[in-house]
Amino acid sequence: MQIDDTDRRILRHYLAEPSLERAALAERAGVTPATLWRRLDRLREGGVIRAEEAVIDWRRMGYEVEVSLRFTLDKTDPRAFDQFIAAAREVPEVIGIETFLGRVDVRLTVISRDMAQYQDIYRRRILTLPHIAELEALMLIATIKDEGGLPL
Repeated sequence: MQIDDTDRRILRHYLAEPSLERAALAERAGVTPATLWRRLDRLREGGVIRAEEAVIDWRRMGYEVEVSLRFTLDKTDPRAFDQFIAAAREVPEVIGIETFLGRVDVRLTVISRDMAQYQDIYRRRILTLPHIAELEALMLIATIKDEGGLPL
């Protein structure tokens, strides 16, 4: 899909303030509201805009602990990835699952209200996931930058 300067301008303003009303977004992007609607529809249909979603601040909801768990799987079973991911999806506190090429196969992001709850999740739910060969835990201290957009 071809993206031009007008699309980039619309996306830049849209990413900066996604809750902006469409008329205000059109004005900031320097296009008419009708042009904005057409362009946004084209960007959605083309897969450039995949979703419009709420971003939840888990800490404000009482989840104080966030841990990134990096797994190397025992791949002697050809179904190891699929079985591991299927089991990880069943853990409610797992809010992110990513797969990689390299030394690390899978990364899970796990949240909990406190360390006691995390220890319980870790012992009862994480360590029982299938096909774990190695596991490394990284506890989140601070998020310095968290942007989903590219410089447009």
